[in-house]
Amino acid sequence: MKELIVVKNKKDKIKDYLIYFFTYACIGWILETIYAFLVHGKFVNRGFLFGPYCPIYGFGALILIMLLKNVKGKPIQEFFVAAIAFTIFEYMASYILEVIFGLRWWDYTDDFLNLQGRVSLAYSILWGLMGIFLIEVMHPFVEKTILKIRRKIKHKYGNIILILLVLMLLVDLLFSSVKYLK
Repeated sequence: MKELIVVKNKKDKIKDYLIYFFTYACIGWILETIYAFLVHGKFVNRGFLFGPYCPIYGFGALILIMLLKNVKGKPIQEFFVAAIAFTIFEYMASYILEVIFGLRWWDYTDDFLNLQGRVSLAYSILWGLMGIFLIEVMHPFVEKTILKIRRKIKHKYGNIILILLVLMLLVDLLFSSVKYLK
């Protein structure tokens, strides 16, 4: 099977990463919302922001996409790189959010082999498995889908949509931060 090789300039790569960020942040929010609904039996906005996105998933996916591209097709390496990278990222995100806002958005204190309730072995294993799924299954599908959509949308409209998404996120970040800093 031949793969299409597309040479992209730096601006196109940045746009792609922004699109991936928003895609995975939205997917993360959907997953968190479904999980919360199953646990609590009602809608719970599990994110820090008002909008339907969890940036930790967007950033986490970008980190994994960048780190795992050199080990694609090697599931054991993918697992360990993803588990370690996302565990470190999750710990740092938890710590930073707590320092800034004095709140914890997740707490694994009751989980076996946890570190200050910020990360746990069970979730590290889950992140490793999700990393394999992301790189081997999900991201290739997302890449192809986004490429198809981009081909159908005029370049300038795609740029406008991306600018609006970034502005929306920044405004949301501002208002959400004010809400939690009170």
